[in-house]
Amino acid sequence: MLNTSRAYTGPLQAVIFDWAGTVLDFGSFAPTQVLVEAFAQCGIAITLAEARVPMGLAKWDHIKAVGQTPSVAARWHAQYAREMNDTDVDHIYALFMPLQIAHVGEFSQPITGAIDTIKQLRGHGLKIGSCTGYPRAVMNTLQPIATQYGFTPDCTIAADDLKAGARPGPWMALANVIELGISHVAACVKVDDTVPGIAEGLNAGMWTVGLAISGNEVGLTENEWLALTPSEQAPLREQATAKLSAAGAHFVIDSIADLPNVITQIEHALAQGQRP
Repeated sequence: MLNTSRAYTGPLQAVIFDWAGTVLDFGSFAPTQVLVEAFAQCGIAITLAEARVPMGLAKWDHIKAVGQTPSVAARWHAQYAREMNDTDVDHIYALFMPLQIAHVGEFSQPITGAIDTIKQLRGHGLKIGSCTGYPRAVMNTLQPIATQYGFTPDCTIAADDLKAGARPGPWMALANVIELGISHVAACVKVDDTVPGIAEGLNAGMWTVGLAISGNEVGLTENEWLALTPSEQAPLREQATAKLSAAGAHFVIDSIADLPNVITQIEHALAQGQRP
């Protein structure tokens, strides 16, 4: 009989990060601002909140999902007397891509604590992987900028790199496992600020950590967040935490700066024979 009870009890080997809203771009503005502009070029006004709804998906899928939200779909039908189709998505994507490539660097400053946290993880012997909803053409622009800031992961998988696809499937996360030479998926932690990103990690059999404040769910700049009083911050944190927890995240924290303590908790859980 096949033995399926053997638990991985070794150490963590890798942390796999999302990019926007996780390591760079507090509030995840680069993809949303540009998406608003791309729709506007087609005569359709969308809000930042509408642009954020499907965040985490590959950008073609993201555009299609925005077009299928009831409010945007109604505006599209009023403008064109028909539903948005895949040809329309192709057209918006073609508008989106050069805009994203041109502007991605404007929003790519590291989130406070990100570079120090990653240095600490490396010092602990962990490999640093990454995957993203951005396509490869955008990453070709973003990665050199990130390197200047001190973020150079050991592996980066873009949303259009793999034939199988992107989030919420496990494939980008699992490609990191292969490229980094990780011996067990339970030795990996997936860190993300979106529901599809948490689903990606869970589908890959990894520990997952959601980021409630620095990413898409709150959707504020760091200065805007810090300008709020604690009583104003509390319901935003609660709502974002609840959404990521409901998605299945094993832990939810404010930002990457809070990650080292969670890594310690996960390593303790592994040592006790717990699995994600």
